[in-house]
Amino acid sequence: MDSIERAKVRIRAIIVGSKVPEDPRHAENTLEWLLRLDPKADQALQIAALAHDIERAVKTYKVRRSHYDNYDAFKAAHARHGAEILRVILDECGVAKSTAKEACRLVTVHEVGGDPRSALLKDADSISYFEVNMPLYYQREGWEETKRRSTWGYRRLSSRMKKIAKSIKYKSEDLTRLLREAIGEACLKD
Repeated sequence: MDSIERAKVRIRAIIVGSKVPEDPRHAENTLEWLLRLDPKADQALQIAALAHDIERAVKTYKVRRSHYDNYDAFKAAHARHGAEILRVILDECGVAKSTAKEACRLVTVHEVGGDPRSALLKDADSISYFEVNMPLYYQREGWEETKRRSTWGYRRLSSRMKKIAKSIKYKSEDLTRLLREAIGEACLKD
């Protein structure tokens, strides 16, 4: 097994241990979306897609939302800490320094984008939230928090991905209604 595959196996093994039940599926779904959006995505992008939320799965130190004044500051800290965790894994697996550096950079900026590659990862992550995470997030957090999170998530989608988000329908009519309300609120803020 080469260094890239070893790293992917390690990343998946860590994410499977997350206390957030949707994390393993979200990691795989983000990778699936990335490859749908760019079938030729390189290994750094693929690793970043799998590992972008690895921080939530580690048991030693976890970034907590309550420690930050605003949601964006919390998300930035989450991304930076995830990149630090990923750096150790990639170094231990012997991944080429250039690939490791780029994968870690992408994880660091996956919440905000800023260039075509990180914007692609942000879109894959964001649409996966709506496809995979939102139903379980709603069960845990309730209507108001899910609406707030979904409004925030919708606003960060590219126009291409907003069209996809608008077409999502859940088995639960309540959840579909919640998504529509969040989209409506996001559009009012834009």
